[in-house]
Amino acid sequence: MKVLFKLLLLFGIAAYLIFAVVRYSTAQNNQVCKSVSIEIADSSHANLITSDKIEKTLVLYNLNPVGLPMTEIQPLAIEQKLEKDSFIRHAMCVLTPGERVRIVIAQRIPLLRIIADNGENYYIDEEGTRMKAQGYEANLAVATGNISDQYAKHQLRELGQFLRENTFWDNQVEQISVDANHDVDLVMRVGGQIVHLGKIENIEKKFRNLRAFYEKILPKVGWKRYKEISVAYENQVICKK
Repeated sequence: MKVLFKLLLLFGIAAYLIFAVVRYSTAQNNQVCKSVSIEIADSSHANLITSDKIEKTLVLYNLNPVGLPMTEIQPLAIEQKLEKDSFIRHAMCVLTPGERVRIVIAQRIPLLRIIADNGENYYIDEEGTRMKAQGYEANLAVATGNISDQYAKHQLRELGQFLRENTFWDNQVEQISVDANHDVDLVMRVGGQIVHLGKIENIEKKFRNLRAFYEKILPKVGWKRYKEISVAYENQVICKK
């Protein structure tokens, strides 16, 4: 009798588990996504990617999860599609409780805008990655002239990184002009001087000399006294009226 009771009890438990699994699976299939939240990291530093643009991308490629059964949503497909945008470094899509989807975007933050003599027009970030310029605006120094992809990725990236880390010069340098020999001139926002930087090497020392000239000489003679300033040569600041 006890054996029969145990068998009936085990059968009842098994039947209940099967019923629970089926019911849970059915409930899951019937649950649809109620909303999607989109978070843009570093939005205080750049607004090149917006929640509105992400939503439009999801709709365009039939990946908008709202209204879909939770079991049919493909987080990996959403991530892969979003990461094809050159301004997106990384996209993460997760399903969250309450039938919701959360998308977190890490932006690429541009260092410089490149407008080369060969017609190319793009941004580069701190990794040297190219980003299309069309449809976006960023308040950055513009590099023009004889600029190859490798020169932008290495030399100009080094200069752009220096400017980002030094607020004074980041605000002061408006344009970077590269000639056929890869000598660099800087167009300054305040005073309008042309600064001959020469080759992009020893730039910390060159800018340190230029900063000393700005602080000790220009306040005495006036910011518009000199049209051209050269720090291309070691330990020299040469000026031209």
